[in-house]
Parts: sequence; structure tokens; C-alpha cells
Amino acid sequence: MDVNAFVEGFGVVLQPSNLLFCLIGVLIGMFIGVLPGLGPAATIAILLPVTYAIDDPVTTVIMLAGIYYGAQYGGTITSVLLRLPGEASSVVTVFDGFAMAKQGRAGTALGIAAIGSFSGATVSIIAMSLVAPLIAGWALGFGPPEYAALALLGVLLVATVGNGNALKALITAAIGLLLATMGRDSFTGTERFTFDSLQLSDGLDFVVVAMGLFGVAEILHNLEQRAGKAQPPATVGNVWPSRADLRQSSGAIGRGSVIGFVLGVLPGGGAVLASLVAYAVEKRRAKDPSRFGRGAVEGVAAPETANNAAATSSFIPLLTLGIPANASIAMLYAALLIAGVSVGPQLVEERPDLFWGVINSMYLGNLFLLLLSIPLVGVFVRLLRVRPAILAPLTALITVLGVYTINNSVFDIFVMLFFGVVGYLMKKAGFEPGPLVLAFVLGALVENNFRRSMLIFDGDPTGFFTRPISATLLVVFVIVAVLPLVKLVLDRRTAALARENSKREDATL
Repeated sequence: MDVNAFVEGFGVVLQPSNLLFCLIGVLIGMFIGVLPGLGPAATIAILLPVTYAIDDPVTTVIMLAGIYYGAQYGGTITSVLLRLPGEASSVVTVFDGFAMAKQGRAGTALGIAAIGSFSGATVSIIAMSLVAPLIAGWALGFGPPEYAALALLGVLLVATVGNGNALKALITAAIGLLLATMGRDSFTGTERFTFDSLQLSDGLDFVVVAMGLFGVAEILHNLEQRAGKAQPPATVGNVWPSRADLRQSSGAIGRGSVIGFVLGVLPGGGAVLASLVAYAVEKRRAKDPSRFGRGAVEGVAAPETANNAAATSSFIPLLTLGIPANASIAMLYAALLIAGVSVGPQLVEERPDLFWGVINSMYLGNLFLLLLSIPLVGVFVRLLRVRPAILAPLTALITVLGVYTINNSVFDIFVMLFFGVVGYLMKKAGFEPGPLVLAFVLGALVENNFRRSMLIFDGDPTGFFTRPISATLLVVFVIVAVLPLVKLVLDRRTAALARENSKREDATL
């Protein structure tokens, strides 16, 4: 790690404009986390056009990053007080957080969540400060074969590591790869899947697609979901946990920090998966697992620590490899593209101000969140009482105006609306839009680098296995692809044997 660049990064963050936008970002993130369903990916997608008005890309990314990890804090409040997970990664917190609230311990649950969130994020930031430059240095040796293999692995991991139905995720990822091929072939100039439309000759704009799938689709989905009135919130009371609660949750906070950091780096992992795994680990380790779901303090500490640690570490593949780890990070990737920043291993050398500015802003951003999360509880709960019929038209207007300003194109508005309806129908059918967006981002990377690699290898695909890094990545790809199939076959055989044994026992009786 370059200590001088690291220290200079704090100088970048402490500039008044960057400090202000860091605070604005985490505040917006907390508000978004409180509003059920909207999420950081949709919010960042809606705000992408606003970034045109900000001259410095460092300031832009600091603000958008604050929205992402700030949303993890906000989702906790409604999970505990109203049994309403404001953010997907806070779903697990509902189990024990709301149970504690019903026992009159809502303040303790929020206090433990705030401490765990801050601890997990801080541990993850420190680890990222040490690990990210090493990964970037290692990745400088990447050529087209390595990038092709890495991007291909990323697409697969989105479906197999992510939460939800793997088959549906694979289908949406395949659609994303197909959409990435639309437009003019960058090698031959031939137009593909443009249907003789001049507007499609340059392909689909990633920002327009993202704003449709996340922004418009979420507006439609939330109008349907938030039809009822919010229930009265639980009384918060004292937010300072007792020493016994701190001792009981300290192990969960430590383990959650490690789990969150590791899973946050994986493409398709992120905060949701980290919170689920951390909760499952604590429940399995517990001497009395029956306490979980009934107000176990570890059931709040573990997932809240893990989701904040994962939200932080998911910046590593973006800043070091140019690979977005999840849908929200893909939106940040889009913001960097808009600002003309080339993301990849060279970023730490070419733009140390951005690399270290973004990382170091998280130290201060998480401190802001710790200081603001509890005092603003009352404000956040009142937010839930605002009728969706008021919020939805305002958000829709901002979205339409925003997408028009990207290319001053009415056609983009229709494309966004089309993908908004598609995204809404996908949600209704149980298909998450995240894999589609990530595959769309990675599709061009896979295709271009694969074709460059084939030129290098004179058309021989076995050349990928002559390079150690690309060969290793492809072996991992095969293992990840085959393991679920092997597990499915073994499960079916086990079930068949169990049925046969039960029939034999019935026959003997």
C-alpha cells in the first residue's frame, strides 16, 4: 500500500465539497433504506443523470457510494420497529429485531444494529485498504484471456452465488448477454439485432436500461405493495445496549465482519447473501437455537454487521478489476463511465485521488451514519406515513427528465418505459432484474476480450489453458457450474434410496 497516496486520499475527502456530498449521500441512503422496496440500486439509477451537473467524478462516486452503504443502516429501523424490511439485506433482521421490539427492547436492537454495522463496515474498510492495492497490482498482468475468463465467471456467479432461484437467474443473465450484443459489431462494423433502427445502431444505453429495470419497475412495484397503511411503530426507549448484550453479541459481530467482507467480494454475493449466511452461522453455533426468532440479540448483530461489511467490500472488484459485484455497484460503474473514468487495475496508479478518495470517504461516511442513525429514527418512521400516490409521481417525473437529459432523446424515454414494464413483470414472475443488468454490463467485456483472445491464439481456444490465471479461472468456472448439478443428482439418489428403504420396512411389517 502506498502510504502517501493513502494519506492524500484523506486530503481529498476532507475537501468541503466532498465532505458535504459524503454527508448528503449517507443521508439519502438512510432515507432510501427506510422506504420499503426502493433500494440503493434504483435510487442510484434515478440519480445518475444528476451526476452530469457534478464536475468532479470523485465527488460523484463518494456521494453514490454513501447512498449504497447508507441504505444498509436505514433498512434496520423499519425492520425492528415496523416489521418492514426497508432494504433487502435487512429481511433477516426482522426475525429477531421485531421480536425484541415486542419485548420492549427496540432501543437495544437498534443500538446493537448500529454498533454492529459500524464495526463490520470499519473492519471491512481497513481490510479493503490493505487488500485492494494488492489485487490491483496483481491484476495489472491481466490480458484479454484473463478478463474474458473473469467476466464469464462473474456472469455465472451472479446466478449460482446470488440469492433466489438459480435457474431464473441464469435465464435473466442469458437475456442480459443477448441484449449486450445489440448494436454495431465493434470488430466488423456489422449491425446486429437493430431491426433497421438508427437509434439502436449504437446498442442500448446501459443507464437507460438500468433506470427502467430498477427505477420505473420499482415505482410500479411499490405502488402495488404499499397500498395499506403503516402500523404504529414500537416505542424505541433506551438505545444503549447493556454490558451483557454487548458481550453476547461481540462474537456475532466479529464473525459477521469476516463473513461479510469475504462474501461481498464475490460477484452476485453482496449484502443480502452475507446477512443470510451470518444469521445461519450464529443459529448453528448457538447452544439453544430455539432462541432465534424470539428476540436473540445475536440474530440482530450478525446480519447487520455482515451486510454493512459486504456493502463495503463489494467495492473491491469494481475499483481493482472493473467488475461490478452486484446491481448497486453496477450503477456506480455506470456513473464512472458517464464521468469518463476507465475502471480497472490501472485506476490506483492513474487516479489515486479517486481510488483512495472513495475508500477513505467510507471511514467518515460510516462515522456519520453511526452519529445520525439513532437521532433520526422519529423522522424516518414519519416518512413511512407519506402516501405512495404522492411519492410515485414525483419519482417518475425525475426519472423521465433524467433519462431524457442523457442523450436528449425521446426514444430513450420509450426504451426506459419498456424496460420498466419488463422489470415489473419480471418481479411479478419471481425474476430478479439484478442478474440481467450485471450480465448486460459484463456481456461486452466477455465478447470483446474473448474475440481478442482468439486473435492472439490464432483461433485455438485451448490457448486459454496455456496461461495460468485464465486457466485457473476457467477451472473455477467449471467447478461452480458443475457442483449444483452434482448436488442435484446426489439429492435425488438419496431421496430414491430413502423411498426404497421405507418400502422395504413397510413390506417387512
